[in-house]
Amino acid sequence: MKSAKILGSATAMLLMGSAAVAQPSGEIGYERGALGYDALVAGNNELALKQLKASEKDHARDPARLINLGQAYARLGRMGDAARLFMAAKNSSRNYDLVLASGEVVKSRVAAELALQNLNERLARR
Repeated sequence: MKSAKILGSATAMLLMGSAAVAQPSGEIGYERGALGYDALVAGNNELALKQLKASEKDHARDPARLINLGQAYARLGRMGDAARLFMAAKNSSRNYDLVLASGEVVKSRVAAELALQNLNERLARR
């Protein structure tokens, strides 16, 4: 199991409320595009969704992928799907360090919980 991974900036922006700092590759320890990182940074949610779905075979239960997929769904208005994915990441048997685009390192379960809380707050403001 890898000790640290890059989590797409969409999560960092939602969790931290600040602009993301893109890494050169955006996805350390993954093939380029597996986490939809660059597409999420660019706000291209449809491309991110396509990339994340394409990486399902290799990374189906990866918390970083689940969180980013949830972010893409949330941006596209699919809040129920987003919540389901954040919960799956939070309840995953995998719990490793993720490097957020802000540079902060958090456990994947913490990142998933923060993403879920943020989603709930967004829904409550509607």
